[in-house]
Amino acid sequence: MTYRICCIGAGYVGGPSMIVMADSCPGVQINVVDHDKKRIDSWNNLLSGDLPVYEPGLDEIHKRVLGRNLFFSMDVGLSIKKADIVFITVNTPTKINGYGAGEASDLTNIEIAARTIAEFVKGPTIVVERSTIPVRTGDLLKRIFGMNTSEHINILSNPEFMAEGSAVQDLTAPDRVLIGGDDHQAIDELASIYQHWVPSERILRTNLWSAELAKLTANAFLAQRISSINTIAALCEASGAHINEVVQAIGVDHRIGHNFLRAGPGFGGSCFQKDILSLVYISQYFGLSDVASYWRSVITINDWSRRRITQLIIKNLFTTLRGKKLVILGFAFKPDTNDIRESPAINICQGLLDEGAILSIHDPMVSRDLLYQVLCCHEAANISFNQDLISSFRDADAAVLLTEWPIYLKLDWQLLSTLMRSPAWIFDTRNVLNRVEIENFGLNLWSIGYGGIH
Repeated sequence: MTYRICCIGAGYVGGPSMIVMADSCPGVQINVVDHDKKRIDSWNNLLSGDLPVYEPGLDEIHKRVLGRNLFFSMDVGLSIKKADIVFITVNTPTKINGYGAGEASDLTNIEIAARTIAEFVKGPTIVVERSTIPVRTGDLLKRIFGMNTSEHINILSNPEFMAEGSAVQDLTAPDRVLIGGDDHQAIDELASIYQHWVPSERILRTNLWSAELAKLTANAFLAQRISSINTIAALCEASGAHINEVVQAIGVDHRIGHNFLRAGPGFGGSCFQKDILSLVYISQYFGLSDVASYWRSVITINDWSRRRITQLIIKNLFTTLRGKKLVILGFAFKPDTNDIRESPAINICQGLLDEGAILSIHDPMVSRDLLYQVLCCHEAANISFNQDLISSFRDADAAVLLTEWPIYLKLDWQLLSTLMRSPAWIFDTRNVLNRVEIENFGLNLWSIGYGGIH
């Protein structure tokens, strides 16, 4: 059977997911739809090289499939009518007001997508939840479809497990593809598409609720490891231990491993905090207050990690930042992405600006407009965005490495030391810079988790 697929949502999930699927399944026709004209136009522009989502390797695949069996448009209704399978990949942010604000997921976009599907669907259709959603969201979809359409619709959960910066690799060679649902035939139909490039043994089948919960749980466990190792990094600094040595010692234990044991300024991105908050809300809903408190503490530690960085910078710069220039190296929440959602850099930079610092910000992929947008509550005179990385160090009192882009690992510290005001500080929140080289040129260095520097 030749499948026709509609994907509602052309963002970080829908775009890359459908591009890889189209590349791996040339016989499948995929239409990605969105109401954001600027986003759709960007996906349809082969010449600009400026896709809405930056991922290494994505641009090349996009050029292969666009116009062949992958199409982007704003014609949502027509695409749904023609589809055998409809993926929902819309945004589900944390609610900012009303009941459950600060914890519950805002399902407005899910509901709008479901009502749109119910309005335009023609014939038996498989609807696939691919957005990150709370457990039991499938119930919402069933009620909407049951009340608004006579067509037969099967609901499946197929959560994405791709990490930003490695999304193409995660989609082309996934650890697993998870499909949850109640109808085995529908599950097999979706599985048959993935089997074009994913080994059958990596396609896991569960019920609908297990698939929904598995996505939240995976992100919560990864975030938990980051918060945990950041507490140990602080202990290393206080006690004289070195975090890299501690991680090496515990990471060789096969029960623990090395993954997600990198100390830093805290986790960021669109999913970790949102998914943990969703777990907190669900736990409270089911009366599991102790479980909710446990997962809330992961976020509490993450917030503390960010504040701690700001406080350490203030302390080492003679307890005042007013009128002092700080170079910010990196603003994305991790390398190989242009995503700044929940980036630790936002909180840290806001804290530095509150203390009167003058920030010169550099990031190879984040735009000037986006930076000013998230820091708009501060005077523009105290913020500059510099493409010329070297000149931004002139008369700087300190540099703060927040994102470990490769370009920052190759800086000429001998040259930079002559441009900065003495005594100059380098704050390495990722523990990736060469300590001997930096200190040899008369610069002070603070590295996260490195004991003996206070």
